[in-house]
Amino acid sequence: MTFSEILDRVGSMGRFQFLHVAILGLPILNMANHNLLQIFTAATPVHHCRPPPNASAGPWVIPMGPNGKPERCLRFVHPSNASLPNDTQRSTEPCLDGWVYNSTKDSIVTEWNLVCNSNKLKEMAQSIFMAGILIGGLVLGDLSDRFGRRPILTCSYLLLAASGSGAAFSPTFPVYMVFRFLCGCGISGITLSTVILNVEWVPTRMRAIMSTALGYCYTVGQFILPGLAYAIPQWRWLQLTVSIPFFIFFLSSWWTPESIRWLVLTGKSSKALKILRRVAAFNGKKEEGERLTLEELKLNLQKEISLAKAKYTAADLFRIPMLRRMTFCLSLAWFATGFAYYSLAMGVEEFGVNLYILQIIFGGVDIPAKFITILSLSYLGRHTTQAAALLLAGGAILALTFVPLDLQTVRTVLAVFGKGCLSSSFSCLFLYTSELYPTVIRQTGMGVSNLWTRVGSMLSPLVKITGEVQPFIPNIIYGITALLGGSAALFLPETLNQPLPETIEDLENWSLRAKKPKQEPEVEKASQRIPLQPYGPDLGSS
Repeated sequence: MTFSEILDRVGSMGRFQFLHVAILGLPILNMANHNLLQIFTAATPVHHCRPPPNASAGPWVIPMGPNGKPERCLRFVHPSNASLPNDTQRSTEPCLDGWVYNSTKDSIVTEWNLVCNSNKLKEMAQSIFMAGILIGGLVLGDLSDRFGRRPILTCSYLLLAASGSGAAFSPTFPVYMVFRFLCGCGISGITLSTVILNVEWVPTRMRAIMSTALGYCYTVGQFILPGLAYAIPQWRWLQLTVSIPFFIFFLSSWWTPESIRWLVLTGKSSKALKILRRVAAFNGKKEEGERLTLEELKLNLQKEISLAKAKYTAADLFRIPMLRRMTFCLSLAWFATGFAYYSLAMGVEEFGVNLYILQIIFGGVDIPAKFITILSLSYLGRHTTQAAALLLAGGAILALTFVPLDLQTVRTVLAVFGKGCLSSSFSCLFLYTSELYPTVIRQTGMGVSNLWTRVGSMLSPLVKITGEVQPFIPNIIYGITALLGGSAALFLPETLNQPLPETIEDLENWSLRAKKPKQEPEVEKASQRIPLQPYGPDLGSS
């Protein structure tokens, strides 16, 4: 008897499963709000220097820039003083009395004057948030293995709720960045546990559908954020609004059961049996649940217990030649995807289009992108889909370099297309990485891969600062990196219709078979496959 058969006995798609997925999905719906929140809370409105005391604004105070618009960071030293020589009249100085913002909406930029020489701090705030996701993945992933998936999920909900609310009441910018770092840590913990607990409790035939449902929860969340930002113009209230629901999710998570596999692997089989019987009763199969025994449960998971005892570390990913090549190519693909994705996702205001409408379009492109990805993965294969997604995204980003700023429609179309390709890349990578690494080291391989995408997303905002040297430099860096990631994917083997490797030996045998003349494709059992995880950029790590 397999674990799937035990799940069928207690009800594999009953009331429990639908409620379970709903409880896990609602927080994901709101998680996109935090990932992309700074698009609106850190929006930079049109601004110019505040005139000196007893002086009114006008062309005699604010010099005009090369584009015919008022300078944002300079003012005349001697406004409207006709008695001074022309050279002295035209001398300028920084905005010593602050700035005037042409907007009715406030943001962290207007509150803490993150403009001109301080504009780098805005990008740094987003990088600090991404650093929180990176550190949270490393710390909470280890804690999840020690203390279980549900306790980490519960604590992560509370951490995100408390730190998000704290950011809304931050008295200074450094305090705000500390709270945003903690928000990133909380999001990592939610991501880690949600993926595992979602896949654990649904049958193999339904995993792709349920995973897709969770993935689309993140996509729908991208539609909610512009509406909230439009209705709530004050950044503190917006920050608080997207954080408060996680207090409710913290309370609802106490109903979520622990991972059965984790309980058995850590010697808590009796508790696992109690949970299975509770699920059976909830699904109307109480008698079937009562017939389950500890011996059945341990026997069913015996293979997983023996695989868990095999000690492999991250060093083995680089020690074994085949794993080393795979890890290098996958790491570059993950880094390039996260790096380029956030260059577009967080650069919405750079395209000169209405911020709220463009964010809805950016979120909407994920719907067809993920659908096309599923078809491409099924018919063209993982290798082709992954390489094409990154190469097309890199081409679109590089094309932005050659399109004039006044052609806003063309630039927007290229950005939306590139963002859709990068969403496809994320969806493909979750599946592809899971299928390439053997079971005995899959968790470690996924962890290292996700580490690189978080490094990429953390560095992405900082690269925008190079635009102060030359405006085209950031897109050149983003585009070339995406092309390198797509090129690396070309060196990865195809996994379509291949059995899932369990050990390092399986992987080596698979490689040897792939080098032989092509024979009849092996029929694949559905229970051997890892389902597609079409999540958003920060959902799907395990």
